[in-house]
Amino acid sequence: MTTPVIELSDVHVVHKARTGKLFRPDRVHAVNGVSVSVSKGETLGLVGESGCGKSTLARVMVGLQPVTSGSIRHLGKEMKLNERGRKELGRAVSVVFQDPATALNPRMLVRDTLLDPFRVHGIGSEKERTARVRELLDLVGLPQSALDVLPRQISGGQRQRVAIARALALRPDVIIADEPTSALDVSVRAQVLNLLVDLKEELGLGLVFISHDINTVRFISDRMAVMLAGQIVETGPADEVFNNPTNDYTRALLSAVPSLL
Repeated sequence: MTTPVIELSDVHVVHKARTGKLFRPDRVHAVNGVSVSVSKGETLGLVGESGCGKSTLARVMVGLQPVTSGSIRHLGKEMKLNERGRKELGRAVSVVFQDPATALNPRMLVRDTLLDPFRVHGIGSEKERTARVRELLDLVGLPQSALDVLPRQISGGQRQRVAIARALALRPDVIIADEPTSALDVSVRAQVLNLLVDLKEELGLGLVFISHDINTVRFISDRMAVMLAGQIVETGPADEVFNNPTNDYTRALLSAVPSLL
């Protein structure tokens, strides 16, 4: 059995809210005892309504969100979320965010956006970096002319391809795609989903696909985890969860899927 690239064990994330009394602020349990893992070559679909803790869990996986308790392991090694641990996780796990318009710096040419990860991590000579950037554009199906434009000069689908190219820059083991198609036109969504599937298979990546749309999650995932109020209430092979749900909340999500018949 292969060692998972990322493994979370009994993770809790508790935020202090601004409501409540001065010395006893309310506490929000954003993630409540979640254990989940993802290996190279598999897609884990994380589905649930807005506010259920999906994005907080994604930030935990990439090392951006400190945990209140529980452990995070990278290839079997427990990680401390200090500067060194965050940098190590940041190279192993990349994120594709929901809205490429806000995820990309509007003042940076695509070329500089893609060179930035190499400069931050001090990887390669300028010549090697430039060659890798050209390779990344080919991977995501963009022409080389896209290097010399600003994000506002290209379409939403092309911007999301740039964001995916940036996520692939450091050859991560896992990509977390947090609602990557929700800000795109319907006609472009399938193209981006197919690109993610193709890249996962071609590069042997692990993929965590986060969405509130259970139909999309089923289409792209090998395993599915259903999240409600900070907890995973059901998990299993995607088709099994979709066809034989055991949890009432999963059934409610499925009953809300529009039928074309």
